[in-house]
Amino acid sequence: MTHDHDLVLRPTAAQTRAALNPPPGRNGGDLVVETLAGLGATTVFGLPGQHALGMFDALRRSDLRYIGLRVENNAGFAADAYGRITGEAAPLLLSTGPGALTSLAALQEAAAASAPVLAISSQIPTAGLGGGRHGYLHELPDQAASFRGVVKSVHTVRTQSQIPSAIAAAWQSALTAPHGPVWVEIPQDVLLAETQIPVVTGVDATPEELAPRPELTAVAADLLSRAARPAIIAGGGVVRADAAGKLRRLAETLNAPVVTTFGGKGAFPWEHPLSLQSWLEDRHTTDLLEDADVLLVVGSGLGELSSNYHTFKPRGRVVQIEADLGKLEANHPALGIHADARLALQALLETVETRADEQAPERVRTLLAKVRERIASQELTLEQDLLASVRRALPDRSPSFWDMTILSYWAWSAFDARRPNAMHSAQGAGGLGYAFPAALGAAAADPTQSVLAVSGDGGALYSIAELATARQYDLNVTWLIVDDGGYGILREYMTDAFGEATGTELTRPDYVALAESFGVPGVRTTPETLETDLAKALATPGPSVVLLPAVLRMFAPTHLDG
Repeated sequence: MTHDHDLVLRPTAAQTRAALNPPPGRNGGDLVVETLAGLGATTVFGLPGQHALGMFDALRRSDLRYIGLRVENNAGFAADAYGRITGEAAPLLLSTGPGALTSLAALQEAAAASAPVLAISSQIPTAGLGGGRHGYLHELPDQAASFRGVVKSVHTVRTQSQIPSAIAAAWQSALTAPHGPVWVEIPQDVLLAETQIPVVTGVDATPEELAPRPELTAVAADLLSRAARPAIIAGGGVVRADAAGKLRRLAETLNAPVVTTFGGKGAFPWEHPLSLQSWLEDRHTTDLLEDADVLLVVGSGLGELSSNYHTFKPRGRVVQIEADLGKLEANHPALGIHADARLALQALLETVETRADEQAPERVRTLLAKVRERIASQELTLEQDLLASVRRALPDRSPSFWDMTILSYWAWSAFDARRPNAMHSAQGAGGLGYAFPAALGAAAADPTQSVLAVSGDGGALYSIAELATARQYDLNVTWLIVDDGGYGILREYMTDAFGEATGTELTRPDYVALAESFGVPGVRTTPETLETDLAKALATPGPSVVLLPAVLRMFAPTHLDG
């Protein structure tokens, strides 16, 4: 008797001949690139280094497209954005020691934002593994230890035969909800040695689905159906699960107001009658959410930014749908449902009852009017006009990437992303230098769309070398640099807290002349001409820089009240 699990696919005669006679001149690096191609990868990012040369040599024998950046951290940001835009695990090829460690900040952002990045690093020769002090170049006692607290999983290879399985396991890990970065390391000698292992062809690494428990969704549906004042917080998990349509149907069925987190921008239509938009750093929004008798939180851990700096204290019942087990009920007791947002929302749609609530849109209008009144009282027309100019200049289909700068902090709350997966920032881990290299990764993912990057001058200096990358690969990115002569938000924080700022002022270059020295066109703009100059740059193929000298202010926080 034959059982299904006993069935084995037998190779064809041609496959057998190819396996018995692998082409000459291949090494361990070929097994890496062949496995990536077999998994469906088409583009890899990275930076070569001495121990990693076996991988990079193999690239020329493959059909993979290589995009090399100038700094490993920036290569990580580019891979992060490629993963966010495509939903695929973006390969990131790195060298040992300093090269590997320089990528850590980018991998932390990918982890915080659940971006699938497949980082593959070289290692010192196999003989040096195990913690002894052999004196190899770039040697660390335990390189993988530096990454274990950052990535989802770590995979160390010691022989060539382990390469396909290790990379496949890492790929599956990166793409199983919650998405995230993973780490594979392969010793130099394993990469360089000639191999007789057959060419890697098809590789199966199907991500596991994270379905909700039906008894939990049944309870959640009952709570929501009977709620008097339900509300919904939609986080980045909704965007990553491609569940915006299901969220809208559920909100309309329940007549429940929806606020999107900064990582969930675009998960719900900005101008929808039930849209509270993204004004999470606002006491009026916090009050409305606290007043909900049933609050549905989808794809958010209700962390610092999503909870108005932990001043949000729900009084009603909380239902939390979250794929990251570590975030489930981490900040508030809830009916916790460990599941992918798309599958959980579908389960709720199949069981929830329609709620009539003619007052819900009015509550939304009232709240948004209070927010507008609060902001208007602070005389911040410059900041609001600049954000509006950016929105008008940016095509609806163009993604945007925002660094940690004052205009970005405004955008978190006040910018209409227009669609899911279109606005991304470094608010997950909060590191500088994200926007421009991430935009390069997005342009590599979809060359048909112009891409916008927004940085302050402080963040721009982190990634200025990537102007060379933008020119080399002719990537369609427009970089808006808001130059206020320093770390503007830190200047504001320190002045408010201590009366004066220290260490925040910067000597900076002439960004227009610097861009032109790389062969990238640049223009100096003003608040009055920003929309025209930005629209023109975005409409012109290839990279460009738009420099806006301006000192901006943040709207007053509400989490410090009282």
